[in-house]
Amino acid sequence: MFSRFLLATLIVLIAVRVSPGQNQPAKADAKATPAAKSPVGNGNITPLEPVGGAARGPLVRVTKGTGQLPNSHGQFWREYDISPYTLRVTTTKKPEQALIDWILRETGHEIWHGEPLGILSATKRTLRVYHTAEVHDVIYDIVARFVNSEAETHAFSLRILTVGNPNWRNKAFGMMQPVEVQTPGVQAWLMAKEDAALLLAGLRKRNDVREHGSPHVLVNNGQSAISSSWRTRSYTKNIIARTEGGRTVLVPQKAQIDEGFSLEFTPLLSIDGRFIEADIKTSIDQVEKMIPVVIDVPLGPTQRQRFKIEVPQMTSARMHERFRWPVDKVLVISRGVVATPTVGKISNPLNLPLLSPSGPGRADAVVFVQSKGKLKTASTPRRRRSASGYRRRF
Repeated sequence: MFSRFLLATLIVLIAVRVSPGQNQPAKADAKATPAAKSPVGNGNITPLEPVGGAARGPLVRVTKGTGQLPNSHGQFWREYDISPYTLRVTTTKKPEQALIDWILRETGHEIWHGEPLGILSATKRTLRVYHTAEVHDVIYDIVARFVNSEAETHAFSLRILTVGNPNWRNKAFGMMQPVEVQTPGVQAWLMAKEDAALLLAGLRKRNDVREHGSPHVLVNNGQSAISSSWRTRSYTKNIIARTEGGRTVLVPQKAQIDEGFSLEFTPLLSIDGRFIEADIKTSIDQVEKMIPVVIDVPLGPTQRQRFKIEVPQMTSARMHERFRWPVDKVLVISRGVVATPTVGKISNPLNLPLLSPSGPGRADAVVFVQSKGKLKTASTPRRRRSASGYRRRF
């Protein structure tokens, strides 16, 4: 009996000595539980820091490279003297930009931003190119067309007409040679200058024909000339809340829409001066009508107020084409039957179509482009450079 009591006492003593060490993690967890429930800033825990503050390795591997331009595709460096062109063009601050634009039209943008490596840069006097022999051949041809003294300032007749009925094609059909066009709804033809003059004379006798803008445009070879007329229309777009004098009031939110017509013409003559290559863009944006919408705005539990906003119903037409034709021919382009608003009582120096209050009608927009030959001294009208990467030749 005594031995059994002694054995039980020994087991209890061993259990008492072992249990504090075994339960130590449990006591630590018990102390951490109340602290985790405490709000940040009581001194028991440290607030979390942003991930950006933690030390980490670089995300992008950057090296100095070999110190040489890659030429695995046979690229080489060339510098072209463009000063014969840039020095005679004094109507724009950066005439060299026209060369960059034409190179991008001809080659496309992608060959300068992928494989193989290509570099294209221009200053007032020098065009620097790093690319393959095939690309250098294209660039040499373009630069030669710019610096050629025979391709200086030319006068172009750029006539813009709107015809109420497209049946004018009936009498002109036998005089026109069709030209391929990519823009849906657009047609183009080449005509002899004598036939084009007869067609214009016949169109002017019609009651549904109107001519817009100046018929004569003077433009430096490779630069851009723009005929445009725009106006701004205001309308109520939305209802917004404002705080005035400590109280909230609802006021109409006004917006504006530019509507009108624009034609950008950028010609470049061939080296021998026998052909014209031109980038032509047209843009028409008109508001057909404003659709009213009545909105009920709650002002309180039982009070509501009605406001009227307007949603514009727009019509737009775009064309961007590139043409090539002989200088002794006339290029005729039909934009198709598009919105043709009447002239409003606002400033319209070029007499281009503007919107009437009752909404626009429809007419066939026709453009006649004709070279008038080289002019040695003249002033060039307002222009802007074209930034298009469009690349197609007809």
